[in-house]
Amino acid sequence: MENPIKGRVWKFGNDIDTDLIIPGKYLRTKDMQVFAAHAMEGIDPEFAKKANPGDIIVAGDNFGCGSSREQAPLALKHAGIACVVAKSFARIFFRNAINVGLPLMEADIECEEGDEIEVDLLKGEVRVFGKGVFKGNKLPDFLLDMLTDGGLVGHRKKVQSQQKEESI
Repeated sequence: MENPIKGRVWKFGNDIDTDLIIPGKYLRTKDMQVFAAHAMEGIDPEFAKKANPGDIIVAGDNFGCGSSREQAPLALKHAGIACVVAKSFARIFFRNAINVGLPLMEADIECEEGDEIEVDLLKGEVRVFGKGVFKGNKLPDFLLDMLTDGGLVGHRKKVQSQQKEESI
């Protein structure tokens, strides 16, 4: 995980549900490129074509509400979204994002679509270039460790490997 994460803003409003992030008709596949090609299609059909690797989504309240599908954060991650910043997240989306290694931060920031921002997960801050620094909710260290290790699976593999070395 890179820190800080610097990128261009894609701005969305409140209550962006998982059907908007990845419509249900694409859930029958396990192909991450299909998820990436249709990320945010429910709200912006051209999003996946316009977004670039390293871009950052900024949203309002309750981002990721709706069903508990893990495919929603996977779609964003594989579309190249580097981070999601929102006023608040649906709890299941929040944990699914951490589990798949998609960085996120709860913060109420003022920015416009296309602005350059820098998200410092270690400090719990978001810098909007030309507009200021906004304080967010810093993730607990154990969640930062999971993100650094690429998500829950990568983290568990690392921990198990360390435990094997210690037992030798």
